[in-house]
Amino acid sequence: MGAVFSAFALGYAFAQIPSGWLADRFGPRVTLAFVVALWSVFTVLTGVASGLATLLVVRFLFGAAEAGAFPGSARVIYNWLPPRMHGIANGILFSGALVGGAIAFPFFQWLLAAHGWRMAFFLLGVPGGVWAFCWLFCFRDFPSERAATNKETLSSVPIALLLSSKAMVKAMAQYFVGNFTFFICISWMFPYLVQRYSLTPGQAAKYSMVPLLSVATANWVSGFFVDLLYRSRFRPWSRRVPAAAGFLLAACGVYAVTFLDSPGLAVSAFAIATFGVEMTISPSWAYCIDIARRNSGSASAAMNMAGSVGAFASANAFPLLYRVTGNSDAYFWIAAALNALAAFPQVCELLTIRPRTSS
Repeated sequence: MGAVFSAFALGYAFAQIPSGWLADRFGPRVTLAFVVALWSVFTVLTGVASGLATLLVVRFLFGAAEAGAFPGSARVIYNWLPPRMHGIANGILFSGALVGGAIAFPFFQWLLAAHGWRMAFFLLGVPGGVWAFCWLFCFRDFPSERAATNKETLSSVPIALLLSSKAMVKAMAQYFVGNFTFFICISWMFPYLVQRYSLTPGQAAKYSMVPLLSVATANWVSGFFVDLLYRSRFRPWSRRVPAAAGFLLAACGVYAVTFLDSPGLAVSAFAIATFGVEMTISPSWAYCIDIARRNSGSASAAMNMAGSVGAFASANAFPLLYRVTGNSDAYFWIAAALNALAAFPQVCELLTIRPRTSS
């Protein structure tokens, strides 16, 4: 199972920067329609896989196809919205992904029971194809009042220079930590709950919904405060305060998992950890758009690639540490330490950056 999870994460990571470049070069309308249609095809092909090797190849390509979703969305936000709205826009976007993931747990269990796993994947490929068709014909890269003036070239800052800058390295390192922590909730949390608390798959699926549903609000809360601070005299803090608070909250939640004895309490700790991690998402993506502007697709893709590497590391670290130590606590201790370290530079910057003297 770890290999299957890892194959998707690796494909997702490798295709990030190329897909972000496509969004910057050809626009998010064509890019997003293409990637959603492509990953819908690989959703269907997952149901055709006849062995482990085939499944690994399909999952790798599935991840590569899905890589362009959020970088393309970052370019949509840059094209359509002013900076004072970037926080809540990213919050709404990522909360939608979480709600979809939460609904998928019981919905997929129902599809499995009703139609079998192969037909379930065939059916799951349909909505994406419909969405891609509608998006291609209904969406435009710019608002109508800006379309005539935005036949733009890319930023004059070389993308290689941007990606190697201190600001991008920091964003990538922190996104690695966030995804390392979050990925447990969409990969190993389900089997962890089944094994640790002797739950049935149906019971574990219901519990697994809770962190994803509860933390969807984190994106709204964080996005609201990002924009609120941006519009105030505390604008320099707008990308830092929600991120620092989120990492500290995630560190506390993931550490608490190690000493809780009931599935309800453990899931509550998972929810706290993922709530904290999700609080870092909106400021991270708003920050990338701030520093990259017309290269926002490529820059956000690089950050998301680092997050994918974190997801890959998480998918393999959990079973590896379990085999080495005989329990899962080591993974949660490491995740807690990484989140505390990610909060440290944010806190240091907050102590040195003064608010503006006027709003």
